[in-house]
Amino acid sequence: MQQVKEDTEAVLTEFQNSGHLKKGDLFVIGCSTSEVVGSNIGTSWSDEAAAVIFDALRDMQQQTDVELAFQCCEHLNRSLVVEKKTMQQHHLEQVSAVPMPGAGGSMASYAYHHMEQPVVVETIKADNGIDIGETMIGMHLKKVAVPLRFNKRAIGEARVNAARTRPKLIGGKRAVYEPMN
Repeated sequence: MQQVKEDTEAVLTEFQNSGHLKKGDLFVIGCSTSEVVGSNIGTSWSDEAAAVIFDALRDMQQQTDVELAFQCCEHLNRSLVVEKKTMQQHHLEQVSAVPMPGAGGSMASYAYHHMEQPVVVETIKADNGIDIGETMIGMHLKKVAVPLRFNKRAIGEARVNAARTRPKLIGGKRAVYEPMN
């Protein structure tokens, strides 16, 4: 688990150094702890890996003031665990479910049981995100997702993908995309 901790911290440090995390941003996390420990997705849940990753994410949250959203697995239709205040601030719709390792995933389950006032919501439009173990977070990112290429490409045995979003570029050849001073 020491390697998982170091890997997670390295990836999150690169994300913070990218300059794309802003106070109040929604940050979605998809994570297969099975993949982190070297097994196929959904086959070897690991609360230990979830705890290590969760702690690193909470540290990042304290440093950046982003709002975390933990994606559940396909058995809960990829719903998300967020703090109740996040749900209220972003006008999200709560659904009824309690994620468990076998139905929701270890990461979402761990988050649910260690957050202050956790709720489960059906969908969000996040500004940034990290996908640990190729869990497919794209459905929860805003429309124009931009992949981020970090030097650290794995947490434990799981491949890592990261993304930020940007506003759509609309208009055409006469459009101006940067404010004029």
